[in-house]
Amino acid sequence: MMSKYSINIFKYIFFIAALTSITLPAYSELSVEEIIKGRKALFSKNYSTAKKVQTFASKGDFVKASSLMKEMSENYLTLLEYFPDNTKEGFKTEALPSIWENKDEFNSLMKKSSTDMIELAKVIDTSDDVGASLQKFMWSNCKACHSKFRASH
Repeated sequence: MMSKYSINIFKYIFFIAALTSITLPAYSELSVEEIIKGRKALFSKNYSTAKKVQTFASKGDFVKASSLMKEMSENYLTLLEYFPDNTKEGFKTEALPSIWENKDEFNSLMKKSSTDMIELAKVIDTSDDVGASLQKFMWSNCKACHSKFRASH
């Protein structure tokens, strides 16, 4: 014979299971949309931030540029979570299947991009050629990713 406590736990588990099975499909679809749109927004933000970095660094405002570089670095690490298997298609994604086919390579590139932005922040104010430093540590990573992992547009 079950105690009242056991019955209440059973009711709670049943309620949660029933609730989950009812809401999960709708939540999953919305979640896929949010993830795809979220990653697109984050990449877009990094691009607009990179243009600001270029402007500030070219003008010698390395404090503002470095702050933005650190922000971009964090964004690249955040992006690692934005490519689950269920987000390969839909919602006008520009992500190519090569991301999932070469997941380790893609993740390594995101980590390298993050690390390179931190390195750029360290060296930009002493660089003899600001443009070359920006190319080496920032723009080359953008190009590497776009050429292999993003649909042309």
